[in-house]
Amino acid sequence: DELRQAGYLAIAVPRELGGRGLTFAECMREQRRLGYYAHATALAMNMHVYWVGVAADLWRAGDRSLEWMLHGAVAGEVFAAGHAERGNDLSALLSTTKAERVAGGYKFTGHKLFGSLTPVWTYLGLQALDSSDPAAPKIVHAFMPRATEGYSIKETWDVLGMRATASQDTILQGAFVPDRYIARVVPAGFAGVDQFVLTIFAWALTGFANVYYGLARHALDLTIDNLKTKTSIALSSGSLIHHPEVQHAVADMVIEMEGIGPQIDRIADDWTQGVDHGGAWPVKIVATKHRVAEAVWRVVDNALDLSGGAGIFATSGIERLFRDARLGRIHPTNSALTHEVVAKLTLGIDPDAQ
Repeated sequence: DELRQAGYLAIAVPRELGGRGLTFAECMREQRRLGYYAHATALAMNMHVYWVGVAADLWRAGDRSLEWMLHGAVAGEVFAAGHAERGNDLSALLSTTKAERVAGGYKFTGHKLFGSLTPVWTYLGLQALDSSDPAAPKIVHAFMPRATEGYSIKETWDVLGMRATASQDTILQGAFVPDRYIARVVPAGFAGVDQFVLTIFAWALTGFANVYYGLARHALDLTIDNLKTKTSIALSSGSLIHHPEVQHAVADMVIEMEGIGPQIDRIADDWTQGVDHGGAWPVKIVATKHRVAEAVWRVVDNALDLSGGAGIFATSGIERLFRDARLGRIHPTNSALTHEVVAKLTLGIDPDAQ
């Protein structure tokens, strides 16, 4: 409610349509700022921001097919992501959910895992597989209104981190979505990466990278503040900030942050300015998110070390940052898939080939 009142739900909507008109790079900086103070909230909001951002980028490029989403965001609608599925590492490109073409739209049947913003979304963005033609399977991208019949929400969210995202499961049992809410029907796999799908990855993964960067900045600042008053009777000076290994660890944290900050800014600026990286865009997007997540983990791991025993208590603040930073390495996607995608695209190997 506070974010809606502040106009955050419409930060990516062009001013011509009543939004704040922030560019991709500006939205990324806002997500980073929100991530500093409330990273779990920022992660949940990233789902909404990236959907609205996709619609805004397409609108500015002359594609008005998702303009209804932009008007909806201004009116207070909340868009969430229903991509994750058990056994599907390529969410958005493949699916274990079935899409069945019927008169006036599609019916969807499947099990979506931990869709963020479960208590508040008004539209669930999802993908499903239409295999009616086995020789040419299609991925159907749709937005399911909250009032749709044929789905249920299963409360499963008892997890290691990101607890504030309230990411419950969604069970689809023949849920019907009309054609006006079908965003795209594209070939399954990487063959279906059109501008709509590529823009999803740009907004989603760069957004996640900025949220986790904000989390790490919070951990670094918290660590520095704590160290200035932390003492040890084993040291002649008494103050831990004069311990060479403490200084070494702090330097490592700062070096990590100095390395990833410019990288995510460069990616955001290039996307905003329309720099033509061609087929290298997927590599740049997934590589940046992976590098940020790994660096953030090292920063927060050091923060826990430097906090000592006090850091394992919830009141320290470090414990929560530590749990959530660990999830950045698998959310999304994991190291194995990232390396496979980057290597195949770099070497000219068809990523859809088995």
